[in-house]
Amino acid sequence: MIPYMDLNEQVDADFTRARRRARLRALVACLRREHTSNRLLSFDDVRRELAANNRLYRGTRVVEVEEIVGSVGRWRDFDRSFLPARASVGQRWKRIDRAFQRGEDMPPVELYEIGEAYFVVDGHHRVSVARYHDVPTVEAAVAEFRPKLPAAPVPTISNSELTA
Repeated sequence: MIPYMDLNEQVDADFTRARRRARLRALVACLRREHTSNRLLSFDDVRRELAANNRLYRGTRVVEVEEIVGSVGRWRDFDRSFLPARASVGQRWKRIDRAFQRGEDMPPVELYEIGEAYFVVDGHHRVSVARYHDVPTVEAAVAEFRPKLPAAPVPTISNSELTA
């Protein structure tokens, strides 16, 4: 946190920067004609493609943030780097960022796992703020889905994509 800004100014600046990065990434993807490369994966699409219908609760564990590549139901609200793709997520995003800046404890996010990839069920804003602040891991309650079909590798996000 920059010392001469109050917390509200810092949170507003963080969200503005995050949205600017998301728009820039969307523009670059558009110019490269790679619109889908900047989108979060949809859990329902991946689950259907791999015929993964069996859910098994795996408990709470620490998960690498970069292994979270998609969403259950909210894949349009954030881009592939979990930056806010819509201004409408701003109020909640700022509230989570404010709690992060204060060092408040937050509940674990809920994730679904298929192969080595994770999809957010609950905690999209927490994952977004963690990714924005380069937090390497998050605590998560994980349920695993095992595919009936041989699992093709689910795309992950490389460090070079995060800085674009």
